[in-house]
Amino acid sequence: METEIRFTHKALVEKSKLGDRSSQYELYELYVDAMYNIGMRFLRIKEDAEDVVQDSFVDAFKNLDQFKYESTFGSWLKRIVINKCINFLKIKRVPLTPMQEHEFHITDEETDCKEEAVDIRKVKQGIDRLPVGYRQILNLYLIEGYDHMEIGEVLGITVSTSKSQYHRAKKKLIEIIKEL
Repeated sequence: METEIRFTHKALVEKSKLGDRSSQYELYELYVDAMYNIGMRFLRIKEDAEDVVQDSFVDAFKNLDQFKYESTFGSWLKRIVINKCINFLKIKRVPLTPMQEHEFHITDEETDCKEEAVDIRKVKQGIDRLPVGYRQILNLYLIEGYDHMEIGEVLGITVSTSKSQYHRAKKKLIEIIKEL
């Protein structure tokens, strides 16, 4: 079954590379919901997420010749959507939460919180209340699976800044959840 899906996706991509509009539409239908969800996690505004997703698909189809199957089509498209979301936020001048390098020391120590079951609703509400910069780092690291080096490249920040922002975002999220 998985081989059949991969074959079908590859066939759709290859037909789309040749300009087949129905194949492009099928790819769009396969991925639009997932890409929209990514857009919403980053942008929080329905219309902005829709615009970014549409632009992402247009760019993806224009540049399909650059897709070389080094990853899945979905991963390649997801990276386009994330980059477009980040660029959109940069244009809106949404900064990362400012910090001084000397304020924090990064360690691998666990937080002092006791492990307990947390209501997923509270986690979502907590993430929604985070400053945009924190939310962006959490989305990239926890949800999208980027590592700190990739986050640094995407956001134009250092790896240590990414780690610090992530550490601060986790602490802030825990504080918010405790208040809910």
